Amino acid sequence: MTSSLNQKQSNKNTKPSLLKFLGRGVNMLILPAVLCGAFYAVNVETAFAQSNNEEEEPIEGRQFSAKAGGIVNEALTAINEEQFSVALASLNKALALPDLNPYEKATIHQMRGSAFYELDQYGSAIQAFEDAIRSGGLLPNESSNLRVNIAQLLIANGQPARGAQMLEDWDRAGGTLTPKHIEYLWQAWSQAENYRKALPWAQKWFNAASPKERKHYDLLNFMYNNLNMPAQQADIVKQMIARWPEDKNLWQVWKSLLANGGREKESFEVTKMLYLGGALDTQQEFETVVQYYGFYDMPYQAAQILQRELNAGNIRETPEKLVQLSDLFRQAREYKLAIPALEKAAGSAGKAKLYADLGEALYKENRCGKAEAAFQNAMRLGYDQGKSWMLIASCRYDDAALEQRPKCPYTEQDEATRPWSVKRTSAYSAFDNVPSSSREASNARKWMGFISGEKSNLKKRCIFEANIEWQNCRDDIRRAYKSEFLDGKFTLNDEKCTSYIARFDKEFRKDVKKAEEKAE
Repeated sequence: MTSSLNQKQSNKNTKPSLLKFLGRGVNMLILPAVLCGAFYAVNVETAFAQSNNEEEEPIEGRQFSAKAGGIVNEALTAINEEQFSVALASLNKALALPDLNPYEKATIHQMRGSAFYELDQYGSAIQAFEDAIRSGGLLPNESSNLRVNIAQLLIANGQPARGAQMLEDWDRAGGTLTPKHIEYLWQAWSQAENYRKALPWAQKWFNAASPKERKHYDLLNFMYNNLNMPAQQADIVKQMIARWPEDKNLWQVWKSLLANGGREKESFEVTKMLYLGGALDTQQEFETVVQYYGFYDMPYQAAQILQRELNAGNIRETPEKLVQLSDLFRQAREYKLAIPALEKAAGSAGKAKLYADLGEALYKENRCGKAEAAFQNAMRLGYDQGKSWMLIASCRYDDAALEQRPKCPYTEQDEATRPWSVKRTSAYSAFDNVPSSSREASNARKWMGFISGEKSNLKKRCIFEANIEWQNCRDDIRRAYKSEFLDGKFTLNDEKCTSYIARFDKEFRKDVKKAEEKAE
């Protein structure tokens, strides 16, 4: 029984106290004085006195014959000298006498039971006591008291349920349970692993205790836990925390009760308090704190705690923990802080996914060169080329978007040398590297069309602007020539139109020029 309780208690945080309760064995079972040698000596001597003294009226049916009494006295002597085997031989001899009255049989059986008990032969002792009751020679109160002794022996002899039931029957029949009997009852039902029947007696034992000690609280905590009574267990644990606030195990039990009862937020608050108070000292406990912060959408705080405990050595650094740290920073959109952890994790584990995650974090920080190197490593280890080239291309394009857009005019030389154009060409090339078989191929082609469109639109815009300027200058030059014809002054309103005079003359004044040349 103790081993089974140990197994249950190891998961319930109540093992130490309950073992103290249930580890006493036979030493708990102090048989009352009715079983001691002095009792028999008095009764047997009284029986002799009554039979030999004519002036005293013997008690009818409750006296020994001379022959039986002599043998029983021999047994008493042996018992007093602790020669219990010798006593049993005499008692068996007495029991074999013919015509023994019920009183004699009852007394002899009780003495045999006592001798067997002293020899640690509990099964035989129980049988002897039961024979004493069946003999019909005991008064009602004597039978009642003997049943209590039998019950206790049954408990000690590996029959706790039977013994406990006998004690309960004795109680219902009018017996008076002592505090020790109540303790026997919850112990016995616990040994039988019938915690439902043990609970009322455990509660009585708890309520009667004054002052109440830790063992009393531990017992109810154990009982409520085994019987899945979280509300009652929570109440008793709260009382225990009030008395022993320094006991971390109690806080952990309380936290678990809150979590299992659907009160996760309160459980988190208890966990946070324990952490901030410096009460945690195991890796699992620190990891629980990190999990709680992450669960309640506080990834940045969770990452800070994980990083702190990794640096302190309270959580062992592994690639998995480094990935968790980087994930938390990335959830918090702190990509810059995620990068060192990912670099370390990728370098130590050498996994494609870690390099890809590192590349994505670097991409978010617009560190395209390092991001591309990370994606190249990821692809070398088998990571999806379509995803990798899409992110490389996106990073190149985002970098290009930071460049100043060229102003018109925009020449072929500008397209080959200006950063805005050169970086877009590089992004176009990366999008073109996305395999046609990839699910990203369609998006890549759209981006390539978009980049080509940007360049084409720039050229068209410059052409359009140049056309508008030529039209404006053409009108200004025509007006200037008219003014020169009338008042002899050629004056342009816009000086930049000077560069268009040759074109204007070529297109609109070629006949005039020829005439002027002939006149000269």
